[in-house]
Amino acid sequence: MSSRALTIAIALSAIVAIVGAGADAPWVWMFHVGKPLTTVLIFLLALSSSPVLNARYRRAVLVGMTLSLIGDVLLMSPTDGFVPGLIAFLLAHIGYIVAFAPGSSMRSRVSTGAILLCVAVANLSGLLPRIGADLKGPVLAYVVVLMTMATFAIARAWTPALSRETPRSVRFAAVGGVAFVLSDSLLAWDKFAGVVPQAQLSILSTYWFAQWCIARSVEAR
Repeated sequence: MSSRALTIAIALSAIVAIVGAGADAPWVWMFHVGKPLTTVLIFLLALSSSPVLNARYRRAVLVGMTLSLIGDVLLMSPTDGFVPGLIAFLLAHIGYIVAFAPGSSMRSRVSTGAILLCVAVANLSGLLPRIGADLKGPVLAYVVVLMTMATFAIARAWTPALSRETPRSVRFAAVGGVAFVLSDSLLAWDKFAGVVPQAQLSILSTYWFAQWCIARSVEAR
């Protein structure tokens, strides 16, 4: 299947999942089928990309997407799967860090990290008082790994040598990193503060856009 056909399938599956997330009981199956299916299709997009940036980069991205799929399933669990799902996504971001880390300049990492540190502090200053003591540790660990992933993703695009050599790849990775931070910020504010309107639409659309961008970054273009 071509990347264009896969992208159309991803969009349709995502729409099914988002509609199912807000539907009444008889239609909830749309969410439970569409959510993992969308991530599987994005995995296939990364798997089928050609030409690839390099084999190591694609392997690391595929590991991240596999762990993301596990996280998707855990977060849909009828029991409380939040912490196991959080751990799965933390490990997924470590996979993405392995992909994104090589090649970026120290200057770009420091400048990007400083900006994202401000974003993290702003989010946590509002969220931490609302988070139970038992979840503070896991959430803080996740935020550190998420922001590290986004730092490396954006730093690649801000490193002139990489941006000249593979401009589309580094831009997709950078946009994916930013979208992941946005999606997880929305998820956190919805879960712990309940202040996000149209939460499932906002969270899921930005999440899958992030994953799609990371899948597209596998291409060496």
